[in-house]
Amino acid sequence: MVRVDGGGTDSLISVRNLGKTYRRGSEEIHVLEGLNLDVDAGDFVAFMGPSGSGKTTLLNLMGGLDVPTHGTIRVAGDEITNMSSGRLTSWRARHVGFVFQMFNLLPVLTAFQNVELPLLLTRLSRSERRKHVEAALSLVGLADRMHHFPRQLSGGQEQRVAIARAVVTDPTFLLCDEPTGDLDRKSADEVLSLIQQLAQEHKKTVLLVTHDPLAAERAHTVLHLDKGVLVEAQSAGARA
Repeated sequence: MVRVDGGGTDSLISVRNLGKTYRRGSEEIHVLEGLNLDVDAGDFVAFMGPSGSGKTTLLNLMGGLDVPTHGTIRVAGDEITNMSSGRLTSWRARHVGFVFQMFNLLPVLTAFQNVELPLLLTRLSRSERRKHVEAALSLVGLADRMHHFPRQLSGGQEQRVAIARAVVTDPTFLLCDEPTGDLDRKSADEVLSLIQQLAQEHKKTVLLVTHDPLAAERAHTVLHLDKGVLVEAQSAGARA
């Protein structure tokens, strides 16, 4: 269940009075202001809104990629807003899987090696890493492409490799920032079906930023941001 009134007490993700202000010379730009949000484990939430409304900023704050000007964020009991940069790096590695619009695959590495990268920071043995990578690539339907380089894959396949990389560590939640923005409709639908499968069958908590109404329809809940404020929440078609 998703709440925007700050009423939750046992949520996986709890955001309170969150604000983010940037400075441009002498000008202050308030991107987020007094935002409250609770997301339960297993929720699939889509954030929509015009460019500049604060969607990606909110995602980056919840993923520990940026720090708020004020307010707090708790994830699975951890208060992340006051963590040191070192602790935050370790926390992200354990808890967050990122999926970006531009895939962010390393072109000199194979699909297998790209997916393995997050595991190199763990204490898993080489054979254990192989098992995890092969399982992740099988999950996204690319077990037969594991030795291909990104240039040998379609855009949709590259994004599926990126999703495998995001889930290979079994993170607490996934942050997906416009994951279909660079894909054609067919590839986009395949990627969205995969993300939906992760939420429904594998009970992953998914936070998705998108401009695409067809993408938002896959989510359990759609939240609309307008000038840094959550102004609307509605149930999407995925629960039907």
